[in-house]
Amino acid sequence: MLRRFAISLFLVLVGTCAWGRTRPHYGGSLHVEVASDPWNGMARRLVLDGLTALDASGVVRPALASDWQSDSADHRWQFRLRQGVNFHDGSPLNATAVVMALNIACNASCPWTAVRAVGSTVIFTGDSPMPNLPALLAGDAYLITLTRTADGQTPANPIGTGPFQVTSLSSALLTLTANESCWRGRPFVDEITITGNRPIRDQWLDLSVGRTDIAEVPPQELRQAQLQHLTLLISQPVELLALEVSDTGVLANAVLRAAIAQAVDRSAIFNVIFQKQGEVAASLLPQSRTGCAFLFPADRDLNKANELRGGLTPPPLTLAADGDPTMQLAAQRIALNLREAGFNLQVANAHNAPHADLALRKLPLQGADPAAALETLLRAAGENVSVASRNSTSLYRAEHDVLDLKTLIPLLDLPRAWAIGSRARDVRLRADGTPDLADVSLESTQ
Repeated sequence: MLRRFAISLFLVLVGTCAWGRTRPHYGGSLHVEVASDPWNGMARRLVLDGLTALDASGVVRPALASDWQSDSADHRWQFRLRQGVNFHDGSPLNATAVVMALNIACNASCPWTAVRAVGSTVIFTGDSPMPNLPALLAGDAYLITLTRTADGQTPANPIGTGPFQVTSLSSALLTLTANESCWRGRPFVDEITITGNRPIRDQWLDLSVGRTDIAEVPPQELRQAQLQHLTLLISQPVELLALEVSDTGVLANAVLRAAIAQAVDRSAIFNVIFQKQGEVAASLLPQSRTGCAFLFPADRDLNKANELRGGLTPPPLTLAADGDPTMQLAAQRIALNLREAGFNLQVANAHNAPHADLALRKLPLQGADPAAALETLLRAAGENVSVASRNSTSLYRAEHDVLDLKTLIPLLDLPRAWAIGSRARDVRLRADGTPDLADVSLESTQ
């Protein structure tokens, strides 16, 4: 009996300790390192909320709007605001503040024609139907920030309604503190520091010695991260690597654009530069979204490219890409492909070539609804279109019509990945592949 009692007591103590270790704790400072500007990406969604949000599976959920409805065949939408929400400075969230923020966030590129405040509702009207408006409003471009303080001043730092508020912001370091009165509830950690412009190898070194809790893992570095036995969170494909081709100047010739599309070697970019991470893409949306991606051929045809060019020698062209070394390397590979097809192409940094003939870009692949995801992607590429049809045949036709113009050439579907330190717990990824840190807690040091 004594032995049984001792065993039972031991199991109770073990269970209690295990429960204590897994129970979230309030307090502490979470450290994150990124290779780019610390404000862009995950930080914006820690500080700012939208009228709607996408859950981890990409489904539209209420956020600052508690509910919404449409009428007039989706030409008019009414979003009712959640009650009792305040900005970080204590200012109440109201429809007027939302309209002011949306009018500043977008102008001619808005999916709507007009937006106005009526009581506690925000009403959008459009000359064309807006069937995907709730999903579009979940995007980064439409997050709500306070535009004027109570004394009529423009805030020095972004002020939102999210779980964290900005304490200090610079190009290299962003400090956020917990919003004690957040409408979603107080986050577990007291503070988040995000160090920007940090090389990947330095991030991983800091992670290994406990100087940071979350570090970036670019797709092309996933294999190396796995070899180093880092604890990884990897998203589904959330970005489309695509080549944007101008339809002006010499490239107003659609046949030349078609020759460019045939000349690009996606497999080499996938195998060599991105180390076989993600998927080769010739469609705008992945196969998992539409079921018809396989209908778009992805193979290179250099003979066809030369045939389409027809002996014409175009003037020198410029291909712009982000300053990120991998993007520059991919751009150089594309330039090599096009030179083999008779094009004279030079690669430039996108910052220095805003009017380049071609541009290598990453576009968002977000949302569970294929029509909404397609419209979001096209709007990010500068195409102000509405995608209403939701059956597979119509979606295929919508993609085909865009791709037939050869102004947008899909290359790869890419995931996002992050390395997580031993202190951080309950880290989950959003629909866009960035970590949602609102519910993260730190291992207790007690």
